[in-house]
Amino acid sequence: MVEKLFYLYHHNHILHLDLKQFLKILSYPFSVVFYLCFGLSIVIFHGLQWVGFNVFGYKGHKMMVEGLQWFLMRCLNILGTRHSFTITEKIPENVPLIIVSNHQSMWDIPPIIWYLRKYHPKFISKKELGKGIPSISYNLRHGGSVLIDRKDPLQATQQIVKIGQYAQKYNRSVVIYPEGTRSRDGYPKPWKKRGLQTLIKEMPDAYLLPVTVSNSWKLQRYGAFPIPLGTHLKIITHPLLKVSDYTQDELITMAEKTVVNSIVHD
Repeated sequence: MVEKLFYLYHHNHILHLDLKQFLKILSYPFSVVFYLCFGLSIVIFHGLQWVGFNVFGYKGHKMMVEGLQWFLMRCLNILGTRHSFTITEKIPENVPLIIVSNHQSMWDIPPIIWYLRKYHPKFISKKELGKGIPSISYNLRHGGSVLIDRKDPLQATQQIVKIGQYAQKYNRSVVIYPEGTRSRDGYPKPWKKRGLQTLIKEMPDAYLLPVTVSNSWKLQRYGAFPIPLGTHLKIITHPLLKVSDYTQDELITMAEKTVVNSIVHD
């Protein structure tokens, strides 16, 4: 009986490994097709963003940025990637928002921009992304986001103050990843509070929207290439917290607990 159970376990384990290896091999040609579509999309939309910004202004540029996100998600569909975006309660419009989320990969960003597009999400990004990448760099420079130098805390704080004041004045939303960098295995890093504290201070009329991202890290399990097949990327928003109703520490503690405890590991 023991030998039979051992055989079945060993046999199933081998089948599982073979299937996993087969899917990885299969992901190579699909990843090539994906990157061709991805590259074409960001090159085309770079030009469209330029036209939108220089001819039609903010609204024209915003429309092109949103269109790009839709196409990027369709590119991921080539790999069998699915997106589930759950909004648990109505989000008020025409108020400033602080969207605080865990960060697992660059693929977190397109669905956040697309599904929350009516709230005008802007990003706090590292300065290295501000040049050299078609579409992405242009949007970061011209779309209301800010670029920070991680090695210069004063410059970073000044830029966060700038985007916080902008969002407060024009009722935009700011996306911030308090981990400071991507979590490459799905398990979040401890939150760094300074940037979030600065935003809270500069956006007294804001609501804080906690957002949890799950499974995005799997898209970069093997690095940039290949991209695994069949990932189910899940994003969920949580009940809003009105900034003026809590202290900074209360807000950050509640938000971190909510975001982290909702991460799915499957």
